[in-house]
Amino acid sequence: MHQAQTVRVQQDKPSLKLWYRQPAAQWLEALPVGNGHLGAMIHGGISEEVLQLNEDTLWSGEPYDTDNLDAITHLPELRRLILEERNYVAAQKLTRRMQGPYNESYQPLGNLRLRFMHQGEAQAYQRALDLDTALATVHYKAGDILFSREIFSSAADDLLVVRLTSDTSHALSLTAHLESVHPFTCIPNGSHTIRMTGHCPRHVDPDYFPTADSIIYDHGEDSHGMRFETQLQAIVEGGRITADEDGTLRVENAHTVTFFLSAATSYRGFASRPDLPAHALEQSCTTRLAEGISKGYNILREAHISDYQRLFQRVALDLGTSEGEELPTDERLAAVQKGARDDALLALFFQYGRYLLIASSRPGTQPANLQGIWNDQIRPAWSSNWTININTQMNYWLAEVCNLAECHSPLFDLIEDASVSGERIAQVYYGCRGWVAHHNMDLWRNAAPVGNGVGDPQWANWNMGGAWLCQHLWEHYAFSGDRLFLSQRAYPIMKKAAQFLLDFLVEDKQGHLTICPSTSPENLFITASGERAGVGAGSTMDIAIIHELFTHCIAASQALDIDQEFAHELTETLALLPQPAIGRHGQLQEWNEDFEEHEPGHRHMSHLYGLYPGEQITSEQTPELFQAARKSLEHRLVHGGGGTGWSRSWVVALWARLGEGDLAYEHLIELLKGSIVTNLFDLHPPLIFQIDGNFGATAAIAEMLVQSHADELAILPALPHTWNEGYVRGLRARGGLEVDVEWSNGLATSVILRASQSRHFLLRFPQQQRPIAIKNQSGQQIPWSSEHDRVALAMQNGMTYTLSFR
Repeated sequence: MHQAQTVRVQQDKPSLKLWYRQPAAQWLEALPVGNGHLGAMIHGGISEEVLQLNEDTLWSGEPYDTDNLDAITHLPELRRLILEERNYVAAQKLTRRMQGPYNESYQPLGNLRLRFMHQGEAQAYQRALDLDTALATVHYKAGDILFSREIFSSAADDLLVVRLTSDTSHALSLTAHLESVHPFTCIPNGSHTIRMTGHCPRHVDPDYFPTADSIIYDHGEDSHGMRFETQLQAIVEGGRITADEDGTLRVENAHTVTFFLSAATSYRGFASRPDLPAHALEQSCTTRLAEGISKGYNILREAHISDYQRLFQRVALDLGTSEGEELPTDERLAAVQKGARDDALLALFFQYGRYLLIASSRPGTQPANLQGIWNDQIRPAWSSNWTININTQMNYWLAEVCNLAECHSPLFDLIEDASVSGERIAQVYYGCRGWVAHHNMDLWRNAAPVGNGVGDPQWANWNMGGAWLCQHLWEHYAFSGDRLFLSQRAYPIMKKAAQFLLDFLVEDKQGHLTICPSTSPENLFITASGERAGVGAGSTMDIAIIHELFTHCIAASQALDIDQEFAHELTETLALLPQPAIGRHGQLQEWNEDFEEHEPGHRHMSHLYGLYPGEQITSEQTPELFQAARKSLEHRLVHGGGGTGWSRSWVVALWARLGEGDLAYEHLIELLKGSIVTNLFDLHPPLIFQIDGNFGATAAIAEMLVQSHADELAILPALPHTWNEGYVRGLRARGGLEVDVEWSNGLATSVILRASQSRHFLLRFPQQQRPIAIKNQSGQQIPWSSEHDRVALAMQNGMTYTLSFR
């Protein structure tokens, strides 16, 4: 895979730290660390530290039968009800008969508990998470002794490391114990090591699906369900350590204690039963511990920071200083929620999103799920799965533009797996070629519509998840220009997704080829008879995704000089798709008919897909649709839209695409006021952590500063007035550019472009600015011209261009 450029940006501001004057009182206040595989939530307690642990492949269940062999028999009648009778209520009921089983659930691993024997009251307490180093720390005084903790999850060595120190010899006495919410055993393994083994449920029902037996464990030698092992080893300086029979490590009178933790599961791939033998898990943990400990703490720490900063330090953002910068993070957030201005907190929030993606999505790991990798519930909200009707995609909107292309790769792995499991679903449920995926996915790559016959079809039966995921394959190519990735990995998957849609499209009474059944996640419309329904034909979002996928496949065919006949078939089909329509209120229609919405302030903005994250709707190429999209967004918001954190983040990105910087800023502040808690996690009401709002906000801020869709590079396209001066360095643009921008009073003062492809670019600047000079890295003047109020510039691979302004 093409690797993103690794230009490091000097982080010259001291504000890249979340910090607090007190321990976390609950899980939602704890601080996250992770390496994509192994995550921990750090509470920072004084008498007791709790590190809640997660491992990215620890899920309930195992591969299971998703086939509903009866589903395909209902498709002809379903289409007749919709296309001929327009009996949407009957169609809604019938669609439930085309559902398969619910997903399995992402599981917590357990807790590491450290209990301290301190004397005296704690003073001068501080816990922090440094985004520049990915180190979590705790400092406080007990009596006259300063105690410190430093914690990190190393991707370089795949270990969680906890170092405890005191400034007084022999002052550290504590116990360490591992536990799990699952059936487990914790035993000593020598005087310095303990082992925890356990197993997950054979099945967990989603938290929204009430059943008598919602959590089912198997027992015995041939039991079903994932097994896990965690090992904890301690290195003690200046003290004594023993291991009790119950699996407790006891440390007495030490100066320094360093804990090393490794974890493994019996997972063998999405299509295989998770039956790795116990000795294999033990050996995996033991080997990693031995290799890490042999290096020593300082080398592990240095390797962790170097590995992390290689990604994190590519991008810097300065939105100006704020009076509250010296305050703890929770106090800063509270001040903003009361009306204070703190643009530096927004810059921190932007970088926090990048930190969270690095921590939860690394090459070779599972992709970030609804909660990244951090979950403490057996039945987490929405199974903590991959919800692919917006949430999973939103998790990765920032990956390319924010210079974290490597972190995108776990999603590509999931898409590749889904294209395998989804091929059978396409055949069994619809009788089509290619592959399909619906709105939910788990570790076992269930691509079928979930619901067990009782799920609401407007979410359960939406079958465009696979086609939408293909956008991410194309985006990686668009940003990187990696033809090998396009030819060997992306295009074959995209082509099969397009084949499914070619087979699935059906002619309507107007002679268009449309998709039926179709929904607009997760909204309902009001029928002519005043009833609610969600299943129809040719929703605006579905047609937009089809248009985008076919267009990208045609472009890939041209770039690779292959499959001309297939591209021709797609071109002919595109001409037969229905066009986006403008409704009687001047809004972009959400469905193929101008229905009224059951919930006008719905959290999903599905019909605005063509504006963002797509690029079918633009101000110049489709001005009427552009204004209709704005009308739809205003309509959503005036009726209470954006009520969830992820929805509000999408609103920010949509305003950015509309070129409305002040409105984008206004909704960023609303996001912080209504959906962000003290550790800066995003919430779904009432108090459910969903990481997509964090990731979506980071992507939206980048979109306010640099846009590269619609065949142009727009600099500061949605800069709010409040961001009077600042800079961003290291953002990426489609076409293989890395972009630095400095600005003052709403105008660019300097732009630096680093090219990794040779091609022509059209550049758009605020208020139609024009550069007074463009020079390469050798100081030579580079010629440029004007084209439609843009600057036209030919760039060469490997060259850097500096644009100066008056």
